[in-house]
Amino acid sequence: MKKTNPVFADARIGHHANRRRAAAADYPEALRRHFSLAATAEAAGEISAWPGYRPSALTPLRGLAAEFGLGAIHYKDESGRFGLGSFKALGGAYAVLGVLQQQIQGHTGERASARDLEGGRFSNLAARTTVVTATDGNHGRSVAWGAARFGCGCRIYIHAKVSERRARAMSELGAEVVRIRGNYDESVRLAAAHADANGWHLVSDTSQPGYTDLPARVMAGYSVMMEEIVAQLPSRPPRAGAGFTHVFVQGGVGGLAASVAAYLWEKWGAGRPRFIVVEPQLAACLFQSARQGRATEVRITEETVMAGLSCGEVSMLAWEVLSAAADDFLTIADDLVAPVMRMLAHGEARVEAGESAVAGLAACLAACANPPLAAALGLNQRSQVLVFGTEGATDRDIYRAMVS
Repeated sequence: MKKTNPVFADARIGHHANRRRAAAADYPEALRRHFSLAATAEAAGEISAWPGYRPSALTPLRGLAAEFGLGAIHYKDESGRFGLGSFKALGGAYAVLGVLQQQIQGHTGERASARDLEGGRFSNLAARTTVVTATDGNHGRSVAWGAARFGCGCRIYIHAKVSERRARAMSELGAEVVRIRGNYDESVRLAAAHADANGWHLVSDTSQPGYTDLPARVMAGYSVMMEEIVAQLPSRPPRAGAGFTHVFVQGGVGGLAASVAAYLWEKWGAGRPRFIVVEPQLAACLFQSARQGRATEVRITEETVMAGLSCGEVSMLAWEVLSAAADDFLTIADDLVAPVMRMLAHGEARVEAGESAVAGLAACLAACANPPLAAALGLNQRSQVLVFGTEGATDRDIYRAMVS
């Protein structure tokens, strides 16, 4: 691979090849209850009917692909999604709708539509429902937006390092925002405890034993991106893996990565592309889980600049998919983030990418600059790479500081 850019020449990048990857071509029936093409199609049918919906752009990064010796890089740009600035808009609000539909059906026997709720038809029942979540910013903003649209109460827990601008964005949507002194994982535990104590409804993308249905619904919303990508590519019918050879996806608790991996696995089986999970070195719970062969919690002692990926505990459902579907787990250092954000902001496509948006792309470029790792991942001039730009400038002050 060719690359001389000094930013990537000595990049610190961890790699673990997943020896436990399932060899079977068939998608396991045990996972179908939580992740299925049918659930994706249902989510796509609902979300695509919402006002303001349009597929996010799939942007070719031709210059970067040529510079790094790749056949193509396609960047799924979520910076404009529903005006919320991240892919999370697809999941949290969709789960809030599900909560309200279930509550209303239990009381009336009717299945309320999004239009019913937005029109106020079940306003009394909706107003008596409160949804709760913990967030680094983007998921909470989606939940708050959904609650405002559909007429229910909303309480959001944030940790000590969430920026004030991100907290204000949720408050402006009508959510009650509660800041705690601890980290993200502690905010998750507190949100769950308070929801249980008060009869509120937890809307999380982190699953636990006995709590799987709503996280699965959140992830079904995320997988709508894959439906869009298949439609955006010129191949008809889509070739194996939609024509991609490699897919790099951010980690976090694993919800996004699992939704994409499950979609690829069920749709293309053994023909799915190489799937690579990327995390910050400071918050690598999936990487450590892969090394240990079981879901493993890591203690976060220093916050990563990739705020949306600062998670120490793995989602149970996500790990069930990724432990069998992922080919590789990578970690990257924070010092790669700002340079890649600047490359996108000032490059050919003029892409606005937030701190968490560039993890997959940064890992791909760093791997290309490391010949042994590039060879291990099978990256070369024939590679067709898909990466996810999961957010835009969700905090404008942070963004300006990092790309200036």
